[in-house]
Amino acid sequence: MARTSRTPARLSGAVRHAEATLQVETPGEGFTDITREASAFLSEISAGDGVLTVFCRHTSASLTIQENADPDVQTDLITALRTLAPRNFRWVHDTEGPDDMPAHVRTMLSDASLSIPVRGGRPGLGTWQGIYLVEHRERPHRREVVLTFTGTLGQFP
Repeated sequence: MARTSRTPARLSGAVRHAEATLQVETPGEGFTDITREASAFLSEISAGDGVLTVFCRHTSASLTIQENADPDVQTDLITALRTLAPRNFRWVHDTEGPDDMPAHVRTMLSDASLSIPVRGGRPGLGTWQGIYLVEHRERPHRREVVLTFTGTLGQFP
């Protein structure tokens, strides 16, 4: 039988809300690490404890939390996505080019938004985790990612 445990619940002070939009210039298909930008946003607003929501405003790019130590992971993930939604399939929707419909499918297989716990003003990520915008189109694009923090404010610089 599986066993579970949890930390005691923590009650916090007044809840605050802050939002910013991150402009990301992608180089084309691949992963762009936005962990540093998300952390800078939390620092700028003096976040304490709460939740960071990261939302991608596009249907041909997505978000993921993935390993940040070995770039081969990203290479293999791109290969997997190309296999699951190949460009050379006979897609009906091809108005914006042969990479558009596969990009929509790949976005559907990943996430448009992420919720990340924030503790002491820092994202509660694991040791090897990073926050990534995944560009599914071949060409470079300018993408918008909305960062929203809901929680308490801390005494952090």
